[in-house]
Formats: sequence, C-alpha cells, structure tokens
Amino acid sequence: MRSDGAAEPGLDKAFLALADPVRRAIVARLSRGPATVNELAAPFDITKQAVSKHIQVLEQAGLVTRSRDAQRRPVHLDAAALERLTSWGSCYRLDAERNYRRLDDLLAELSSDTGPDKEKEQ
Repeated sequence: MRSDGAAEPGLDKAFLALADPVRRAIVARLSRGPATVNELAAPFDITKQAVSKHIQVLEQAGLVTRSRDAQRRPVHLDAAALERLTSWGSCYRLDAERNYRRLDDLLAELSSDTGPDKEKEQ
C-alpha cells in the first residue's frame, strides 16, 4: 500500500487538487455541509465561473460530488476520499513516531551509560 503511494488510485490528483488555497477553502467550507456554487463563491474575489472550475478539479480528484435538488445543484464533500488521504499520511506519521521512540530509547540508554554516576565509578 505504501512505498510510493502508487497503490492508491487518485492520490496524486487529490493532492494536486488540494495544493490550491481556493480549493482547500472550498473543502473546508464543504466540511460544514453541502453548498451551491453561489454559496461557495461568496467569500472569494473571483468569478463564479472560476469557482466552478475549482469545483470541477475537486470533482475529478474524487473529493466532491454534486447532486440535484430541484433547481439547486449542491456540492458535497466526499468524506471517504479525505479519509483515504488521511490514512495514507497516517501510516508515515506512525513510522516516524516509531523511529523517534527508538531514538529516544537509545539516547536514554546512552545517557544512563555515560551519566555523572558512571564518571565517579571510573
């Protein structure tokens, strides 16, 4: 699953989509619930067309979906897609934490071998 992330389909697209601050802001807004393009465009000083393009990138990356509700076309965050990204990063975090714990143990062992009490014994 891990060595280079290639086993995770769409991982590159998702991270590329999230590299843009506008798209990250859209994802943050959608984490609070679905919203229309107009609602998503409100905080930005860009056109609705530009926001629609950002949404398309997020859609192609599998991070958001759209549905139809009468005249409205709300955009929804795909929480499972974000969870896959989080899981991918978590396995590396866990490896790093394990390595740091081993380093802490080694340093503690070395410190106890060369501590002030050991100097008095020699």
